[in-house]
Amino acid sequence: MAPIALDKNLCTEESSPKYDLVENYEGNYRFAPIEEAQVSRAMIKRYFNTMYERAVSDVVIVGAGSAGLSCAYQLATMHPELKITLLEASVAPGGGAWLGGQLMSPMVIRKPADGFLREIGVDYEDEGAFVVVKHAALFTSTLLSKVLAKPNVVMMNATAVEDLIIHEDFRGEQRVAGVVTNWTLVALNHDTQSCMDPNTITAPVVISATGHDGPMGAFSAKRLVSAGLKKELGNMRGLDMSRAEPAIVNSTREVIPGLILTGMELSEHDGCNRMGPTFGAMIASGIKAAHVASGIIGSSKIVRGKVVG
Repeated sequence: MAPIALDKNLCTEESSPKYDLVENYEGNYRFAPIEEAQVSRAMIKRYFNTMYERAVSDVVIVGAGSAGLSCAYQLATMHPELKITLLEASVAPGGGAWLGGQLMSPMVIRKPADGFLREIGVDYEDEGAFVVVKHAALFTSTLLSKVLAKPNVVMMNATAVEDLIIHEDFRGEQRVAGVVTNWTLVALNHDTQSCMDPNTITAPVVISATGHDGPMGAFSAKRLVSAGLKKELGNMRGLDMSRAEPAIVNSTREVIPGLILTGMELSEHDGCNRMGPTFGAMIASGIKAAHVASGIIGSSKIVRGKVVG
Protein backbone atom coordinates (compact mmCIF):
# COMPACT_ATOMS: atom_id res chain seq x y z
CA MET A 1 0.00 0.00 0.00
CA ALA A 2 1.48 3.31 -1.08
CA PRO A 3 0.98 6.46 1.00
CA ILE A 4 -1.94 8.63 -0.10
CA ALA A 5 -0.80 11.39 -2.44
CA LEU A 6 -1.17 14.93 -1.20
CA ASP A 7 -3.36 17.44 -2.99
CA LYS A 8 -1.65 19.99 -5.19
CA ASN A 9 -2.10 23.68 -4.48
CA LEU A 10 -5.53 24.05 -2.96
CA CYS A 11 -5.43 27.81 -3.16
CA THR A 12 -4.10 29.58 -6.25
CA GLU A 13 -2.13 32.78 -6.07
CA GLU A 14 -4.98 34.59 -7.79
CA SER A 15 -7.39 33.59 -5.00
CA SER A 16 -5.03 34.64 -2.21
CA PRO A 17 -5.70 38.10 -0.81
CA LYS A 18 -2.72 40.38 -0.29
CA TYR A 19 -1.57 40.85 3.28
CA ASP A 20 -1.74 44.59 3.77
CA LEU A 21 -2.12 45.55 7.43
CA VAL A 22 -3.28 49.10 6.77
CA GLU A 23 -5.84 48.18 4.14
CA ASN A 24 -7.06 44.92 5.68
CA TYR A 25 -7.55 46.21 9.21
CA GLU A 26 -9.84 49.00 8.07
CA GLY A 27 -12.80 46.73 7.50
CA ASN A 28 -11.41 44.96 4.43
CA TYR A 29 -9.72 41.92 5.96
CA ARG A 30 -10.55 38.77 3.99
CA PHE A 31 -9.25 35.23 3.72
CA ALA A 32 -8.58 33.08 0.70
CA PRO A 33 -11.64 30.98 -0.22
CA ILE A 34 -11.66 27.47 1.21
CA GLU A 35 -14.05 24.57 1.80
CA GLU A 36 -14.38 22.69 5.06
CA ALA A 37 -13.44 19.38 3.41
CA GLN A 38 -10.13 20.86 2.30
CA VAL A 39 -9.18 21.46 5.93
CA SER A 40 -10.06 17.88 6.90
CA ARG A 41 -8.22 16.37 3.95
CA ALA A 42 -5.12 18.53 4.49
CA MET A 43 -4.79 17.19 8.06
CA ILE A 44 -5.86 13.59 7.43
CA LYS A 45 -3.54 12.97 4.48
CA ARG A 46 -0.48 14.33 6.22
CA TYR A 47 -1.13 12.72 9.59
CA PHE A 48 -1.89 9.26 8.28
CA ASN A 49 0.89 9.39 5.69
CA THR A 50 3.17 10.10 8.65
CA MET A 51 1.75 7.16 10.64
CA TYR A 52 2.21 4.89 7.61
CA GLU A 53 5.78 6.01 7.00
CA ARG A 54 6.83 5.90 10.67
CA ALA A 55 5.34 2.46 11.40
CA VAL A 56 8.98 1.47 10.98
CA SER A 57 11.26 4.10 12.54
CA ASP A 58 14.97 4.17 13.25
CA VAL A 59 14.58 5.60 16.76
CA VAL A 60 11.49 6.15 18.90
CA ILE A 61 11.77 8.66 21.75
CA VAL A 62 9.03 8.35 24.36
CA GLY A 63 8.38 11.63 26.15
CA ALA A 64 8.95 15.17 24.88
CA GLY A 65 10.12 16.79 28.10
CA SER A 66 13.50 18.45 28.56
CA ALA A 67 15.46 15.17 28.29
CA GLY A 68 13.47 13.79 25.35
CA LEU A 69 13.64 17.05 23.39
CA SER A 70 17.37 17.47 24.06
CA CYS A 71 17.91 13.91 22.90
CA ALA A 72 15.85 14.43 19.74
CA TYR A 73 17.72 17.62 18.88
CA GLN A 74 21.14 16.06 19.37
CA LEU A 75 20.37 12.82 17.55
CA ALA A 76 18.71 14.57 14.61
CA THR A 77 21.68 16.93 14.33
CA MET A 78 24.19 14.07 14.41
CA HIS A 79 22.19 11.80 12.10
CA PRO A 80 19.95 13.66 9.65
CA GLU A 81 19.41 10.37 7.82
CA LEU A 82 17.62 8.69 10.74
CA LYS A 83 13.84 8.59 11.04
CA ILE A 84 13.31 9.84 14.60
CA THR A 85 9.77 9.54 15.95
CA LEU A 86 8.96 11.49 19.13
CA LEU A 87 5.87 10.42 21.09
CA GLU A 88 4.26 12.60 23.75
CA ALA A 89 1.24 11.56 25.81
CA SER A 90 0.18 15.12 26.59
CA VAL A 91 -1.39 17.54 24.14
CA ALA A 92 1.32 20.05 25.07
CA PRO A 93 4.91 18.78 24.78
CA GLY A 94 7.55 20.02 27.20
CA GLY A 95 6.80 18.01 30.33
CA GLY A 96 7.78 19.92 33.47
CA ALA A 97 10.07 22.31 31.60
CA TRP A 98 7.52 25.09 31.12
CA LEU A 99 8.21 26.37 34.64
CA GLY A 100 10.94 26.24 37.26
CA GLY A 101 10.27 25.16 40.83
CA GLN A 102 6.98 25.66 42.69
CA LEU A 103 5.32 27.19 39.60
CA MET A 104 7.93 29.97 39.39
CA SER A 105 9.08 30.89 35.90
CA PRO A 106 12.93 31.17 35.98
CA MET A 107 14.90 28.07 34.95
CA VAL A 108 18.18 27.16 36.68
CA ILE A 109 20.80 25.21 34.72
CA ARG A 110 24.10 24.20 36.29
CA LYS A 111 27.32 24.47 34.33
CA PRO A 112 28.59 23.01 32.04
CA ALA A 113 25.11 22.30 30.56
CA ASP A 114 24.83 26.03 29.77
CA GLY A 115 26.76 25.27 26.59
CA PHE A 116 23.59 23.78 25.15
CA LEU A 117 21.78 27.10 25.70
CA ARG A 118 24.38 28.85 23.60
CA GLU A 119 24.04 26.21 20.90
CA ILE A 120 20.29 26.69 20.53
CA GLY A 121 20.41 30.45 21.10
CA VAL A 122 18.77 30.95 24.50
CA ASP A 123 19.93 33.93 26.58
CA TYR A 124 20.64 33.63 30.29
CA GLU A 125 22.11 35.39 33.31
CA ASP A 126 25.39 33.97 34.59
CA GLU A 127 25.47 33.28 38.34
CA GLY A 128 28.88 31.63 38.47
CA ALA A 129 28.30 27.90 39.00
CA PHE A 130 24.92 28.06 37.25
CA VAL A 131 22.93 30.18 34.84
CA VAL A 132 19.31 31.35 34.90
CA VAL A 133 16.98 31.56 31.91
CA LYS A 134 14.41 34.29 32.53
CA HIS A 135 11.51 31.94 31.80
CA ALA A 136 11.60 28.17 31.40
CA ALA A 137 9.15 28.50 28.52
CA LEU A 138 11.80 30.41 26.56
CA PHE A 139 14.10 27.37 26.72
CA THR A 140 11.35 24.84 26.03
CA SER A 141 9.68 26.71 23.18
CA THR A 142 13.04 27.43 21.51
CA LEU A 143 14.18 23.82 21.78
CA LEU A 144 10.79 22.48 20.67
CA SER A 145 10.74 24.69 17.58
CA LYS A 146 14.27 23.63 16.63
CA VAL A 147 13.44 19.94 17.08
CA LEU A 148 10.28 20.18 14.96
CA ALA A 149 12.17 22.07 12.26
CA LYS A 150 14.44 19.04 11.77
CA PRO A 151 13.21 17.31 8.59
CA ASN A 152 13.89 13.85 9.99
CA VAL A 153 11.93 14.34 13.24
CA VAL A 154 8.23 13.62 13.54
CA MET A 155 6.33 14.27 16.76
CA MET A 156 2.99 12.70 17.59
CA ASN A 157 1.55 14.34 20.69
CA ALA A 158 -1.61 13.21 22.50
CA THR A 159 -0.18 9.74 21.78
CA ALA A 160 0.45 7.34 24.65
CA VAL A 161 2.80 4.38 24.74
CA GLU A 162 0.73 1.55 26.22
CA ASP A 163 3.36 -1.18 26.03
CA LEU A 164 6.74 -2.19 24.68
CA ILE A 165 7.26 -4.62 21.81
CA ILE A 166 9.60 -7.28 23.22
CA HIS A 167 11.06 -9.94 20.93
CA GLU A 168 13.72 -12.60 21.23
CA ASP A 169 16.66 -11.33 19.19
CA PHE A 170 19.25 -13.15 17.07
CA ARG A 171 21.25 -14.02 20.21
CA GLY A 172 18.24 -15.45 22.01
CA GLU A 173 18.01 -12.42 24.35
CA GLN A 174 14.88 -10.42 25.09
CA ARG A 175 15.02 -7.14 23.17
CA VAL A 176 12.79 -4.09 23.03
CA ALA A 177 11.85 -3.87 19.36
CA GLY A 178 9.40 -0.97 19.33
CA VAL A 179 6.40 0.48 21.12
CA VAL A 180 2.65 -0.09 21.35
CA THR A 181 0.73 3.16 20.90
CA ASN A 182 -2.73 4.59 21.24
CA TRP A 183 -4.22 8.05 21.36
CA THR A 184 -3.99 9.20 24.96
CA LEU A 185 -7.73 9.83 25.31
CA VAL A 186 -8.34 6.24 24.23
CA ALA A 187 -5.66 4.89 26.58
CA LEU A 188 -7.26 6.73 29.51
CA ASN A 189 -10.66 5.20 28.79
CA HIS A 190 -9.96 1.49 28.46
CA ASP A 191 -11.99 0.88 31.62
CA THR A 192 -15.01 2.82 30.36
CA GLN A 193 -15.38 1.30 26.90
CA SER A 194 -15.18 -2.07 25.17
CA CYS A 195 -11.86 -3.20 23.68
CA MET A 196 -9.99 -0.46 21.82
CA ASP A 197 -6.90 -2.11 20.38
CA PRO A 198 -3.64 -0.15 19.97
CA ASN A 199 -1.17 0.35 17.13
CA THR A 200 2.56 -0.38 16.90
CA ILE A 201 5.78 1.28 15.80
CA THR A 202 8.80 -0.93 15.11
CA ALA A 203 12.25 0.50 15.89
CA PRO A 204 15.69 -0.96 16.65
CA VAL A 205 16.18 1.62 19.42
CA VAL A 206 13.64 3.01 21.89
CA ILE A 207 14.69 5.90 24.14
CA SER A 208 12.38 6.36 27.11
CA ALA A 209 12.23 9.78 28.76
CA THR A 210 8.90 9.60 30.58
CA GLY A 211 10.09 11.20 33.83
CA HIS A 212 9.72 10.05 37.43
CA ASP A 213 6.72 8.15 38.76
CA GLY A 214 3.32 9.66 37.99
CA PRO A 215 0.18 8.91 35.94
CA MET A 216 2.32 8.01 32.92
CA GLY A 217 5.76 8.60 34.42
CA ALA A 218 8.57 6.01 34.49
CA PHE A 219 6.45 3.95 32.11
CA SER A 220 9.15 1.84 30.50
CA ALA A 221 11.02 1.26 33.75
CA LYS A 222 7.83 0.02 35.43
CA ARG A 223 6.97 -2.14 32.40
CA LEU A 224 10.33 -3.90 32.65
CA VAL A 225 9.32 -5.07 36.11
CA SER A 226 5.81 -6.19 35.15
CA ALA A 227 7.23 -7.96 32.07
CA GLY A 228 9.67 -9.91 34.25
CA LEU A 229 12.78 -8.30 32.75
CA LYS A 230 13.75 -6.53 35.97
CA LYS A 231 13.12 -7.80 39.49
CA GLU A 232 12.15 -4.46 41.02
CA LEU A 233 12.59 -0.71 40.66
CA GLY A 234 15.22 1.16 42.62
CA ASN A 235 12.65 3.91 43.36
CA MET A 236 13.63 7.56 43.46
CA ARG A 237 15.45 8.69 46.61
CA GLY A 238 15.15 12.04 48.43
CA LEU A 239 16.36 15.31 46.99
CA ASP A 240 20.12 15.84 46.75
CA MET A 241 21.12 18.07 43.83
CA SER A 242 24.85 17.43 44.18
CA ARG A 243 24.42 13.66 43.91
CA ALA A 244 21.39 13.51 41.64
CA GLU A 245 22.51 15.39 38.55
CA PRO A 246 25.81 13.58 37.86
CA ALA A 247 24.18 10.25 38.74
CA ILE A 248 21.48 10.72 36.11
CA VAL A 249 23.90 11.78 33.38
CA ASN A 250 26.57 9.19 34.12
CA SER A 251 24.10 6.30 34.29
CA THR A 252 22.22 7.15 31.07
CA ARG A 253 22.50 3.92 29.13
CA GLU A 254 20.89 0.99 27.35
CA VAL A 255 19.28 -0.81 30.31
CA ILE A 256 18.24 -3.85 28.28
CA PRO A 257 18.88 -4.50 24.57
CA GLY A 258 16.98 -1.95 22.50
CA LEU A 259 15.88 0.29 25.40
CA ILE A 260 17.76 3.39 26.57
CA LEU A 261 16.56 5.26 29.65
CA THR A 262 17.24 8.98 30.05
CA GLY A 263 16.28 11.76 32.43
CA MET A 264 14.30 11.25 35.62
CA GLU A 265 13.00 7.85 34.54
CA LEU A 266 16.46 6.64 35.53
CA SER A 267 15.88 7.84 39.09
CA GLU A 268 13.06 5.31 39.42
CA HIS A 269 14.94 2.55 37.61
CA ASP A 270 18.24 2.94 39.50
CA GLY A 271 17.14 4.47 42.78
CA CYS A 272 18.88 7.82 42.25
CA ASN A 273 18.15 10.95 44.23
CA ARG A 274 15.75 13.55 42.90
CA MET A 275 17.26 16.89 41.94
CA GLY A 276 14.42 19.36 42.16
CA PRO A 277 14.22 22.50 40.01
CA THR A 278 17.52 22.35 38.14
CA PHE A 279 17.60 21.18 34.54
CA GLY A 280 21.23 20.68 33.53
CA ALA A 281 21.11 16.92 34.02
CA MET A 282 18.02 16.63 31.81
CA ILE A 283 19.86 18.32 28.96
CA ALA A 284 23.09 16.37 29.42
CA SER A 285 21.32 13.05 29.91
CA GLY A 286 19.31 13.56 26.73
CA ILE A 287 22.45 14.38 24.78
CA LYS A 288 24.21 11.31 26.16
CA ALA A 289 21.23 9.12 25.25
CA ALA A 290 21.55 10.37 21.66
CA HIS A 291 25.20 9.26 21.60
CA VAL A 292 24.31 5.86 23.08
CA ALA A 293 21.64 5.39 20.39
CA SER A 294 24.11 6.41 17.70
CA GLY A 295 26.54 3.76 18.93
CA ILE A 296 23.91 1.02 18.93
CA ILE A 297 22.74 1.82 15.42
CA GLY A 298 26.27 2.16 14.12
CA SER A 299 27.31 -1.24 15.47
CA SER A 300 24.17 -3.19 14.50
CA LYS A 301 22.91 -4.82 11.34
CA ILE A 302 19.34 -3.59 10.93
CA VAL A 303 16.78 -4.93 8.45
CA ARG A 304 13.27 -3.44 8.22
CA GLY A 305 13.63 -1.83 11.61
CA LYS A 306 14.90 -4.94 13.39
CA VAL A 307 18.37 -5.73 14.69
CA VAL A 308 19.51 -8.96 13.03
CA GLY A 309 23.20 -8.88 13.78
